[in-house]
Amino acid sequence: MGAFIDTVIELLKASGFYEIIVNFTDGGWKTLVMICISLVLIYLAIVKKFEPLLLLPIAFGMLLANLPFAELASTSEGGLLYYLYQGVKLKIYPPLIFLGIGVMTDFGPLIANPKSLLLGAAAQVGIFITFIGAVLIGFTTKEAGAIAMIGGADGPTAIFTAQALAEHLTPAIAVAAYSYMALVPVIQPPIMRLLTTKKERAIKMTQLRRVSKKEKIIFPILVTLLVSLLLPSAATLVGMLMLGNLIRESGVCERLAKTAENELMNIVTIFLGISVGSTASAENFLQAKTLGILFLGMFAFAMGTATGVLFGKLLCIATKGKVNPLIGAAGVSAVPMAARIAQKVGREEDPNNYLLMHAMGPNVAGVIGSAVASGILITMLG
Repeated sequence: MGAFIDTVIELLKASGFYEIIVNFTDGGWKTLVMICISLVLIYLAIVKKFEPLLLLPIAFGMLLANLPFAELASTSEGGLLYYLYQGVKLKIYPPLIFLGIGVMTDFGPLIANPKSLLLGAAAQVGIFITFIGAVLIGFTTKEAGAIAMIGGADGPTAIFTAQALAEHLTPAIAVAAYSYMALVPVIQPPIMRLLTTKKERAIKMTQLRRVSKKEKIIFPILVTLLVSLLLPSAATLVGMLMLGNLIRESGVCERLAKTAENELMNIVTIFLGISVGSTASAENFLQAKTLGILFLGMFAFAMGTATGVLFGKLLCIATKGKVNPLIGAAGVSAVPMAARIAQKVGREEDPNNYLLMHAMGPNVAGVIGSAVASGILITMLG
């Protein structure tokens, strides 16, 4: 009987419950906090549907990383998540996701209205404003560059930039980026209404011209050449994005297109999410910097929306009222949600106003713009 009791006691001492309770004041409480945070994120992903495709695996990876004695954190060499994390560390997963995004993206609205590229670029100004603000409040230039990319509203690009500039901030940046992307319908409309008049929001835009197949095939090749030659550090993301789009538009690689859009995209999304989550151990995540990142991420996203709308107002003036400023808010890279929000806010003023296709131009331009902004920051600071 005594031997049985001793065995039970030893089993209890080897359990995670024992570790949390006995070392509660020395760090056990942090583990408990991180487990609670992961459960909250799982709730938001499943119940509130906040970017569930990536937030759910990130949250579960965070849960696994904070289980005592399980040794599932990305830093536990030899464990499953350690090897999966190499795809993040070596910056493999984000470009593969861009490949899938390229297959799913129609650049037709952008080609039909090249001015959309300016709106996509304008929305990236928020990134550089946030970079300056982050430096002023005490972050290093590399940390500031990584944090500022949250303003691009592009999770894979934010993770890619964080790995290149400030790897230790990747978990907080990933959680902030995907949380704010999910909150696009909450964050953007008030800013859009504040910066525009009822008359501007009601502007109807003329129907876009039809884009030929030849144009759609030339576009990804031309963009890859121009961006990669001007800014080599952006070649990885832009190149994979445009390869995916060329596969789509060529019409001769249907099997590759389906694989990149479905199986490959889904597999990489799972690996990326759980790998990033596995870096969010208590010692990495529960820092004062995390709160700063969450605040700056919100600021960056708001500034990106604002600068896009303000540039839209300039185009409205320059074209004598032919451009609805609302489509400038779609210049952030949250595809296609930001474009849908522009459509929704526009129809509040006029139910017969259809802005979706016009907003898709700046929206897909924002995908290119965020990759270019990432390249600029990595070149300047890396």
